[in-house]
Amino acid sequence: MGAQIGGSEEYNSAINVTPMVDVMLVLLIIFMIVTPLLQSGVPVNIPKDLSSPDEDGDITKDTSVVITIPDNNNFYVGKDPFPLTSLGEKVQNLMKDKAPDKRIVYVKSGVDVNYGTVVQAIDIIRKQDIDKIGLVADKKKGGGEAPAAAQ
Repeated sequence: MGAQIGGSEEYNSAINVTPMVDVMLVLLIIFMIVTPLLQSGVPVNIPKDLSSPDEDGDITKDTSVVITIPDNNNFYVGKDPFPLTSLGEKVQNLMKDKAPDKRIVYVKSGVDVNYGTVVQAIDIIRKQDIDKIGLVADKKKGGGEAPAAAQ
C-alpha cells in the first residue's frame, strides 16, 4: 500500500523553458504579420525623385496632413476619402490649431494622375491660407527609404 509508482517525492526546481519559447515564437509570428498592415496612408505609386532633396521627417508623423491622390477621381486626407469639394474644409479644420510656421500640407500623387488634378488640389489648399505645400516623391537611388518632400 505504501509503494510509490513512477517518481520521487522531491520537487523539481528546474525551469521548463519549452512553453515560454513556444509563446515567444507565436508572438514573433503575430508581429511579423501585423507590422506590414500598420503602414499609414493610402498606397499610391508616386513618382521617382530626380534631385534627391533632404528628407522631411514630418511626413510620417501622425499630426501631419497628407493629401493622397491615387487617381484622377479620388482624394484622401490620411486614410479617409474626401471629395474635392469638401477637401478645403477638412484641411482648414486640421490646420486651425497649428502655429503658422507649422502649417504645411503634403501632397502625394500617383504617376498616372493628371497635372491639372494636382493643381486643383493645391489651389484648394492655398485658398485655406496655407503657403507651405510639400510634394512627396520617392528617392531615385536605393530602395525602402522614406519619401522625400520638396517645397
